[in-house]
Amino acid sequence: MTTGVSADIITTMMDGYFKFLKMVIAICLLVMVVLVFGNVVLRYAFNSGISLSEELSRWFFVWMTFIGGLVGLHERSHLGFDMFVNHLAPLGKKICLVMSLGLMIFCCLILLQGSWEQTIINLEVRAPTSGLSMAFIYGMGVFFAINALIVLLLDLYRVLFGRMSDAELVMVRETQDQPEELPHDVADDKKT
Repeated sequence: MTTGVSADIITTMMDGYFKFLKMVIAICLLVMVVLVFGNVVLRYAFNSGISLSEELSRWFFVWMTFIGGLVGLHERSHLGFDMFVNHLAPLGKKICLVMSLGLMIFCCLILLQGSWEQTIINLEVRAPTSGLSMAFIYGMGVFFAINALIVLLLDLYRVLFGRMSDAELVMVRETQDQPEELPHDVADDKKT
């Protein structure tokens, strides 16, 4: 009984966290639009510009891209080719899912190591316009890798201990036309 309650708590916390990340994406996009539009207006109307806005908009774009990748990973909204996996028995789907999760975890560990090293190397390196540390850019790789590892390890736990329904074993969408639903929505629908 406590395992189900703790799983519900983790699911609620993860959903809240990823809603917060979606708001961060929206804020990054809004700031980018304001910075770029403002700079365009300044260049054409007043023959001047703010060079800081170009640098910061690039940084916001990098952060927005990595955070969007995390949200896509959590919601399983990445496109993929699932024709082979759909024809497998549930055991075959589980084996393919464990292998793919293992490969993704390995890639995240490599990304974490490389991003960490680059963050440390670039702590004292300053951006040309803002003077901010370049570690803010490379640190986003660390942030992404840690968060992606948490999502992937939770999925690996769920598949290894039978807490994932057969419908959840295929973790990609073949087209963008499929309705969006969070990974736990399918399991919640089956309980009711």
